[in-house]
Formats: sequence, C-alpha cells, structure tokens
Amino acid sequence: MNTSVKSSVKSPVKLHPGMPLRRRVALASTLLGFLLSLVFSLAVVVITEKYEHVLANEILLGQAEDYSLRLSNQLTAELPQTHRLSGYLANAADTPPEYRTLLPGIHEDARNDGTHIGVFDTSAGRLIFVINLSDIEHLEDLLDLFLAGMIVLGTALSGALGWWFAGFALRPVRRLVDEVDALPVQPRRSALAARTSQDELGRLAAAIDAYQDRLVDADTSEQAFFADASHELRTPLSVVQGVTEVMLDDLNDERGNDPAHVARLRRLERGVRDMAYLTEALLGIARRSELQRETLDARGFLLEVAHIALPDDARHGDQARIAIEATGTLQLPRREALLLVSGLLRKVAQQPPASPIHLSLRDNTLLIDKQFDATALNTDDSPARSDTGRASALLDRLAQRLGWQVDFESATRIRIHLHN
Repeated sequence: MNTSVKSSVKSPVKLHPGMPLRRRVALASTLLGFLLSLVFSLAVVVITEKYEHVLANEILLGQAEDYSLRLSNQLTAELPQTHRLSGYLANAADTPPEYRTLLPGIHEDARNDGTHIGVFDTSAGRLIFVINLSDIEHLEDLLDLFLAGMIVLGTALSGALGWWFAGFALRPVRRLVDEVDALPVQPRRSALAARTSQDELGRLAAAIDAYQDRLVDADTSEQAFFADASHELRTPLSVVQGVTEVMLDDLNDERGNDPAHVARLRRLERGVRDMAYLTEALLGIARRSELQRETLDARGFLLEVAHIALPDDARHGDQARIAIEATGTLQLPRREALLLVSGLLRKVAQQPPASPIHLSLRDNTLLIDKQFDATALNTDDSPARSDTGRASALLDRLAQRLGWQVDFESATRIRIHLHN
C-alpha cells in the first residue's frame, strides 16, 4: 500500500457563519437612512397640512371681517362668487342647505377634497365663506409621491454610503488582521500596538502583543524544560547503552558463549538504541528552533546515516549490507535530516528478508530499498500521496518539520523527496 507523509500546510481560518461586520454596519446605515427619510417625510406632510389649514383659516377670517365691516356700515358689498372663493348669508335663499346647519368655525367639506368652509357670527349676521384649495391638494399628492421616492432613494443611498464608510473604517482592522495572520507559527514578540491608532483597535492590538509576549515566555520556559529533560534522559540511556556494549564485547566470561544470552543482550542493545534515537527525535521536534542548513557531501551524509542506523554492521565491519549510490552535495539541516533518514533506514533494515540495503540519491530523491532497481528511480511513476503514513508519529512530525515527502511504496522500499 502506498502511503506518504505530508508537510504541514496552514489551513485558512474558518469564520463564524454570522453576518459580517461590514454588512451589519451597512444594514444599520440603511435602517437609519430609512428612519430619517420617513421622519422627514412625515414632518413635511404634517407641516404642509398645517400650512393649508392656516392659509384657509386666515383667508376665510379675513374675508369675514372685511365683509362684516362693510355690511355693518351699510356699504355696498357683494359677497364673492368665484371658483376659488364663495360667500353666503346664512338666511339667504341661495345659501346651500348643508351650509346652514354648520356651527361657527372652520370646517372641511367631506364631499369636496380641498374645500374649506368658514362660518362666522358677525354684527351683520352669520356669514359663510367657502374656499376651494383643490389645486393645493394636487400639489400635496405630487409632494407625497416625491417624498415616497425620497424615502426609497434616501434608504438606498444610506445603505451604499454605509457600505463604503464601513469598508473605509475597517481598513485598519484588515491591516491588523493581515499583520496577525503574518505572525509565524513559532512564538514571537510583536509590536502591533505601536502601528495602530490609540483607540479600541489599539487596545485590541495591545492585547495581541501581550498574548504574544505570554506565548514567548511560555515557550522559553518550555524550551528550558526540554533542555533539562534532554540532559537528564541522555545520561541514564548512555549508561545503559555503554554497559550493554561492554557486556556484548566481553565474550570471555563463563556465559559469553551462550547464544541465548548473547541474543538477549543484542535485543537489549537495540531497545536502548531505539530509545535513545526516539528521545533525540522527540527533543529535536520539541525545540522548534530555526533549521540550520549545511552543505553536506551526499555520500558522506548517507554513510553517516548508515552508521547511526546500523551500528552493529559498522562495528563488525560488515558494511557490505549497505550499498550507497550518491554524488554531489546537499543543502540540509544535518541533525534533523540524520534523525529522519536513519529512522527510516532502521525501519527497512528490520523488515525481512535479511538482504543488502541500497541507498540511492538522484535529483533530490532518496530511495531506500532492499530490492534495488536502478530504473525505479523514475519519479514520474511515484505513487500517489496519502494522508496516512507508515512511519512513527515522531518520524511523521519530523518529516513535516523538514518539509519532506515520504512515500512508503512497500515495507522494504521508501522514497524520500528532499524539498530544499
């Protein structure tokens, strides 16, 4: 089964599905524009209606006072009879019957929109004046249409301006988001507040700076812990490994020739060596320090890998089990690369059959194979990548840290793509 180890990729932040801030501001501006336009339109309508009543009252009252004075002084006065203004004596024969029963005051004719009736008791008797303001009513209808259009236009304009102003106002927020998004994965102190206005946004930037400071302090404490743990773990492992090697080399005691005893010691040695390797890998991942690349001789690098992964062969001079094909140089972080490649080589070496292992490096592709075939180095036929790897969790993490792709083509065949 073909599997691979992927390097970590920064996934985009998933936002809450609620309404975006800019849209909320635009919606609030739209609602505000609608309310203001509506209030203004209602005020104009009320004032217009009030003005019409004031105008009718003043005209009718003025006419009543004028004609009352003339009639009281026995002056010639004919009540007006025009399309705009009509005057009647309450007891005259030509006075419309519906007007005679009206009480003194200003009334509106329910049958004729815009017609106002003024009934006045004067020294000359009860006078009735009727004024027709229907043309003003038509203007009011046009005004109502205009105000309705203004409400629609004002609402739309408020929404558009709200959207634009919200975008303008949120520019500093977007800049802050970009700066926060550009912060590295590793804890780093930031100075966002120094480049931000001294307001709520500045407080947010200061809070982010303070959080970054706490992350740095926590990371410093954690790295100090790993440094202490590294020293304390290596010491007992080195002691056990040294004693095991001495016991294996001492074949002259009374149990030295016991095959079962030698096999148990060799298993103990492998276990201690694996524990030492895993400890080194764990601490190397946990340090999170910046990778320091070095220029390495490719063949020398692979020889060092073989020595680390298979120290038994190196100690007993059995280097024939490892065939190395590599030329040129590599730009690699030496420590981390040695940990990963030696760990993968050890995995292949532990798989049956006990046949020679070939390490071949071409075009930044390293092949570890117990069944070496030079034609298999064609990377065009490399298997599809998968999200699941057959390396240990530590080796997977180490490959991600290096940014390398590890393809497990079989239990005895691993292809490593070195991405420099």
